[in-house]
Amino acid sequence: MQLIATCLFGLEAVVSRELKMLGYDDQQVVDGRVVFSSSLSAVCESNIWLRSAERILLKVGDFSAVTFDELFIGTESLPWQEYIPSDGEFPVEVSSINSRLASVPDCQSIIKKAVVEKLKKKYKTDWFEESGSKYKIVAMLLKDKVTLAFDTSGTGLHKRGYRDLMGAAPLKETLAAAMIMISRWKWDRMLIDPMCGSGTIPIEAAMIGLNIAPGLNRRFAAEEWHFIPKEMWIMSREKALSLGQKDRELRIQASDIDEDSVRLTRYHAQRAGLENEIHIQKLPVSEISSRYKYGFIITNPPYGERVGDPRELSALYKEMGRVFSGFDTWSYYILNSNMEFEKFFGRRADKKRKLYNGGLLCNYYQYFGPVPPRDVTENF
Repeated sequence: MQLIATCLFGLEAVVSRELKMLGYDDQQVVDGRVVFSSSLSAVCESNIWLRSAERILLKVGDFSAVTFDELFIGTESLPWQEYIPSDGEFPVEVSSINSRLASVPDCQSIIKKAVVEKLKKKYKTDWFEESGSKYKIVAMLLKDKVTLAFDTSGTGLHKRGYRDLMGAAPLKETLAAAMIMISRWKWDRMLIDPMCGSGTIPIEAAMIGLNIAPGLNRRFAAEEWHFIPKEMWIMSREKALSLGQKDRELRIQASDIDEDSVRLTRYHAQRAGLENEIHIQKLPVSEISSRYKYGFIITNPPYGERVGDPRELSALYKEMGRVFSGFDTWSYYILNSNMEFEKFFGRRADKKRKLYNGGLLCNYYQYFGPVPPRDVTENF
């Protein structure tokens, strides 16, 4: 079967790398998604393990359609009866981009009717109560192509379960994890987030450092599906649990000048069971320090569109540039939507990557420090 890992634009390569690490090499990368082939167990494994993907969809089929008649015929031709039981609930969600079939409500209605017609032939009934498990159908219309799939995740994969309180302009867990993976940070190096907000970056870093599967403690829509054995989910979770590296000693520091942010970070770290893995304190950016020669600063400072006064932010970016320059053997990675960030920071990034944070176009500014010599070890 084919599965689709959807993601934020700009993170396709990160999701692709994650899938390859799980052993799924047969894949195709397109805008906002990675399509990969595997067996049914991949539904469980990819939902439990992927850190930077938004959802896992089970592809039913695709076809070309430029009229509503073609949309109906193409949908009805697919094997819906192999997936949806007689009491299954099957709502339809449609997205249409540059398609001649631009009316989302009309497309939803036509796809729903086509699926009903196919199920009528299987179950010999004209009425479906839809009182059972949910099999949400996702229809993606891009230009003249229609892709139809089931949403196996349910709630988005960024919902790990540890963050139930929100600070101002919260960073998605999936984006925070991607920022860390792009940096190539390793668990035995120091990591500082000096503007930690609600704690998402340090918590995601701790989960990565201890190899904790992000979906280990949550539920997924496909767990209620009749054609995926419950034993498969149990085995996938047991395997994920066995691969954790909780004996590692991490060096992660989270700080913020705002007391509420510090409290939020502590609370979320406790909910994630990681309060002992992250050193959390109230501290202005100007006072961050470390005794380690090599490390990473990964942070998501205020942008101005949602948090902070623009004049104060330019002063903050200048202060960051001054302070970070003292970490001359470190690497630092900064997500920001201000296109003049480098001017205020005082240094051009070695590399920039366009990412979207809550719909805002941002640059991920990457500043590379020197590679530590192979024989360098830094004691705790």
